Amino acid sequence: YDELRPLTCDGHDTWGSFSLTLIDALDTLLILGNVSEFQRVVEVLQDNVDFDIDVNASVFETNIRVVGGLLSAHLLSKKAGVEVEAGWPCSGPLLRMAEEAARKLLPAFQTPTGMPYGTVNLLHGVNPGETPVTCTAGIGTFIVEFATLSSLTGDPVFEDVARVALMRLWESRSDIGLVGNHIDVLTGKWVAQDSGIGAGVDSYFEYLVKGAILLQDKKLMAMFLEYNTAIRNYTRFDDWYLWVQMYKGTVSMPVFQSLEAYWPGLQSLIGDIDNAMRTFLNYYTIWKQFGGLPEFYNIPQGYTVEKREGYPLRPELIESAMYLYRATGDPTLLELGRDAVESIEKISKVECGFATIKDLRDHKLDNRMESFFLAETVKYLYLLFDPANFIHNNGSTFDAVITPYGECILGAGGYIFNTEAHPIDPAALHCCRRLKEEQWEVEDLMREFYSLKRNRSRFQKKTMSSGPWQPPTQPGTVSSPESHDQAREKKPAKPKIPLLSCPSQPFTSKLALLGQVFLDSS
Repeated sequence: YDELRPLTCDGHDTWGSFSLTLIDALDTLLILGNVSEFQRVVEVLQDNVDFDIDVNASVFETNIRVVGGLLSAHLLSKKAGVEVEAGWPCSGPLLRMAEEAARKLLPAFQTPTGMPYGTVNLLHGVNPGETPVTCTAGIGTFIVEFATLSSLTGDPVFEDVARVALMRLWESRSDIGLVGNHIDVLTGKWVAQDSGIGAGVDSYFEYLVKGAILLQDKKLMAMFLEYNTAIRNYTRFDDWYLWVQMYKGTVSMPVFQSLEAYWPGLQSLIGDIDNAMRTFLNYYTIWKQFGGLPEFYNIPQGYTVEKREGYPLRPELIESAMYLYRATGDPTLLELGRDAVESIEKISKVECGFATIKDLRDHKLDNRMESFFLAETVKYLYLLFDPANFIHNNGSTFDAVITPYGECILGAGGYIFNTEAHPIDPAALHCCRRLKEEQWEVEDLMREFYSLKRNRSRFQKKTMSSGPWQPPTQPGTVSSPESHDQAREKKPAKPKIPLLSCPSQPFTSKLALLGQVFLDSS
């Protein structure tokens, strides 16, 4: 089943009937060190999961939980001791499953604007009567998973549709630089014009930053920084973030939503630590008041909002604590982690799992354990208290793997978490494809390398008869064969900015370019 029901010790399907919790929690097993269970679940998924089913599924949730979970597990398979097939990470059963799931989502993007529908039938595509109204996050939360998928499979369609959707949102912002909450994907007209950083918008901003880091895309980061300025100007009050009208900037809802607690972690990724800590401490006061974060909290009244008093064991505040602790080492962040562990254990733990807290005022429970509890909440708590975890690798260790495109480096750190806490190794994006410009750069370097070797051999022979070798007047220059000149003439003009901006390294050492590694075989 998709989810556990911890009070009745059984399960039920919620998001699509495709073993959601098993997929969502798979990489958590490895991060916790449970390698044998990771291996067992990989086999279970291969034998039992089928996406060719007549089910209406959330495009957003299927992407972040299923596609993201499968991609992360695929990239971590070798580390978990799974026997990977030849060509990994450019091929593998989990990658094929991720691609199959993502292809089921592609019909949702076939709209006049390029912004996707919110729901798709996995067997038939978009239903004829499907509503065209989609939340902002449901449009702008694909670039991490889809760009990774395009890089690993070589099919650009996934990254292309994700980028179009991002750009359409960007072009739809108001004159004061804000976006609303829901938009009609057929007309591009805003339906809900409340602007904030929380529910319905949140991961759009998150993916501009994480997409920029993952893809080294300055344009995505520039887009976020412009949004960030507008958010500070119109929605921030005393380090709280309110909801405002997207065209006027007037306050529409003076509430905090628990989903907004990701924001300090996102601020830490762009280096805005001081503002991040101040906002985090505001949110932490709510946690200490209730032993959890209610879904909505009225800031002026200092209390919960009616019918929004629950806490479904969400990860966002813990996520921010993990990021900020990595950045600052501030022990206050560990205190939040301790409080979270104690609250969840005391209030939520039952015989068969951890139950959603229906009401933080009286600690009544609901018979549901969302998959994000194991995928995110447990994972971020563990990583907060485990500084030596491989996820925190600073590049001091890595794995060199052979792919059909040469040797590449994996596992060196710098993991990018998708919005469901599935870590993506950014180096993997360069293992399975090379842009033409990169390929030419590599070819030029390799020609120069072998030319140096030939020249060195000639000089060594020459010194045997003509005395000590004298260096050329221009160190580093080598003569190029005629074929090399001809090859250059056939190429289009190269980019003005060199792809290699690092200092030159001696060719007797390893040469790495965007994840491709070459060895001096001599």
